[in-house]
Amino acid sequence: MENYGEYFKAIRGTKGLTLRDVERETGISNAYLSQLESSKIKQPSPIHLFKLASLYEIEYEMLMEKVGYPVPQKENLETRKRTAYSRFGNISKEEEIELLEYLKFIRKRSQK
Repeated sequence: MENYGEYFKAIRGTKGLTLRDVERETGISNAYLSQLESSKIKQPSPIHLFKLASLYEIEYEMLMEKVGYPVPQKENLETRKRTAYSRFGNISKEEEIELLEYLKFIRKRSQK
């Protein structure tokens, strides 16, 4: 996926975290995170992806797939993704980003 950065930024947003928060929690530099979110890093480090998956509470395999790494159990991953979005039917990558942005909005609103 060549524009995976939007996904990473949207996920971080749903968690209400700044780049500095993520840096503090994972040890990944703010500069690296910024480049990751702008899709400037062509082959993100699997170690960094693992740290981000843990922090964001999402599956490591999903992040690996998002950035273009081969995932051995792709069928299982696809099944899990369909389950997560079963209420929405098939969604495009753009719709997935929009849903994440909306989730961020809802979570911010409920914190007030």
